[in-house]
Amino acid sequence: MERLPGFRDFYPEPLPASGVWSINARQHIFAGWRRVATRYGFTEYDGPPLEPLELYTLKSGNEIVGQLYNFTDKGGREIALRPELTPTLARMVAAHHRQYKKPIKWFALPQLFRYERQQKGRLREHFQFNADIVGETDPAADAELIALLIDVLREFGLTARDFVVRLSSRRAWEEFFRRRCSDAARAYEFYQAVDKLERESPEKTNETLRQLGFTIDEVRDFISAGRPTPELEFIVSDLAARGLAEFVRIDYGIVRGLAYYTGPVFEAFDLQGEFRAIAGGGRYDSLVKLISGGKVDLPALGFGMGDVVLTQLLERQGLLPKFTASLDLFCIAEDEASRGDTLRTVQLCRDAGLSVEYALSPMKPDKQFKRALELGAGHVAWVKRSPDGTKAVRLRNLATRTEVVVREDEIAIMLKAARAEDRSCPQPGNKITLT
Repeated sequence: MERLPGFRDFYPEPLPASGVWSINARQHIFAGWRRVATRYGFTEYDGPPLEPLELYTLKSGNEIVGQLYNFTDKGGREIALRPELTPTLARMVAAHHRQYKKPIKWFALPQLFRYERQQKGRLREHFQFNADIVGETDPAADAELIALLIDVLREFGLTARDFVVRLSSRRAWEEFFRRRCSDAARAYEFYQAVDKLERESPEKTNETLRQLGFTIDEVRDFISAGRPTPELEFIVSDLAARGLAEFVRIDYGIVRGLAYYTGPVFEAFDLQGEFRAIAGGGRYDSLVKLISGGKVDLPALGFGMGDVVLTQLLERQGLLPKFTASLDLFCIAEDEASRGDTLRTVQLCRDAGLSVEYALSPMKPDKQFKRALELGAGHVAWVKRSPDGTKAVRLRNLATRTEVVVREDEIAIMLKAARAEDRSCPQPGNKITLT
């Protein structure tokens, strides 16, 4: 039986074939996301994978339904698998914002779903790093969020030679639109056209813009001029003070297609232009008010970074670690008479926090030793009793081939010391072919 199109299986290393995804790489990325978010003072949250369909149509209209996994449940409710987390965040904040000091700084690692055509770097499901700040209007919050984005990518070894954050302003685009078109209801259509400027043919874009009273040349001239608004100048200055100016540039070619953005918007791209946007986001000061039916009015901003493009970029740059087994110890029972003593040693070491394996069924010692090598164990141990009944453990370091005889209560201390001495950051170079 095959998996559904656009979904992924995640296998442990070593990978069984090319074209499959690594659970170790996913865990590596999740850990990096969490480390940097925590350094920036963000707190983790999550929401349900199923939400009322109205949560998404309220902000995006009924046209979004064609992009969702939606259905009527057994209670007659119209629901959808979440395509994004921002509306859920707005709903959660609106419900309990009084219990949290402002600004609220939250992050999440949701799995998201969209029923749409698969493309390079875009599947029907993906995991995403979401980071949002709620309750702050100062552009310092926008700079803080962009700095977080930059530092997340730096955490994985990417540099200013690998990516850039393109910074724009939805307010600047709104002013540009209002000068030529008084029909505010068509603004979303205009933003969609500009957002697709680099992905669709000039002829198609020009026809869409013409119907709105614009030409593609006017739009391109506005982008080329790139006159930063005061808030964009502040953000760039803030990032420069952190030493991060080389990672960002003003680029009005970014507009973000979602209707709820209200201020600065940004997207991160690889400099070779091989992939879709690595991350994107911006300020959405009206969404909490919209979701709450006008009961709660809080400014907010955030961004999302998907795991698909990020994994592919890190693989291309040779920045994925070489994932190796982390088994501390394999205990070998030389015969069934020694199994009880072996199991006690296994349990004592596991209680001490070590990763320990042994043969579940009777097996010759040489086959057990072979299994230890297959699992990449750091050490093997044989538990023996002397004729007088004294219990001792022969411990072998498989890297150095050195052996010592120790008491059972000394094993954990020795292995933890060896772990502390040997464990270092994984080195780049693990190549994974992804589809």
